[in-house]
Amino acid sequence: MPADIAAAGRLHYEMVRGLLERGACPANRELAASLDLSAGALAETMAALAALHGVVLHPHVAEPWIVHPFSLTPTLNFVEAPRARDAAASRGWWAPCVWCAFGIAVLAGGEVAIHTRWAAETTPLVLRVKDGEPDSDSAGLPVHFAIPPARAWDNVHRHCSLVLPFRSAADIAPWCARHHQPQGEAVPLRQVALLARLWYGEHARSDWRKWTVAEAQAIFSAAGLRSAFWNLGEQTGRY
Repeated sequence: MPADIAAAGRLHYEMVRGLLERGACPANRELAASLDLSAGALAETMAALAALHGVVLHPHVAEPWIVHPFSLTPTLNFVEAPRARDAAASRGWWAPCVWCAFGIAVLAGGEVAIHTRWAAETTPLVLRVKDGEPDSDSAGLPVHFAIPPARAWDNVHRHCSLVLPFRSAADIAPWCARHHQPQGEAVPLRQVALLARLWYGEHARSDWRKWTVAEAQAIFSAAGLRSAFWNLGEQTGRY
């Protein structure tokens, strides 16, 4: 493994470990100290990780904005872990989308509650999840993916913002028309949970590495997502 990819993997591990243990990403100075890097070397490693799509940086500064499946700034989706007996507040994490929220549920383990909103509108929705699996009441809910994965990294923020739960598949087309958003493909929540497990299950490993496009395509297939919508085409490299 090239040195820059290995270093990026170690940085990714430190960020994810901090998020799971503390509920927040370590500051750059802490990351530099734990990895024995100068501030300049950390910035270079952060940029290398971003080039692999292993992190999304704030514009014009080498600071993490998203470490999938975690968002480091507030979003529509909050994953609430059970409150510890001696904790003053619940521990939890923001997620860029429902898919990512289930990825956090897999990494956190145990029982969590995903707080979101139906179709990103007015009505709150709470999804009860145990060990990454939705309860039976919500397992069949449709989750709409508006943008094909092949185009996700054109604007990953928009892609994630449009991965949304709906009450029924019949609600999706009118919603897309009303908000002038693309209509893509609906996936049952139980299948989204499977995709999250396959995609994010190893994200907390110390030897993590970013999926290649071929590996990503294989994961979609393993999750039963085999329509043209999920085809990554002729892309190469890391997804």
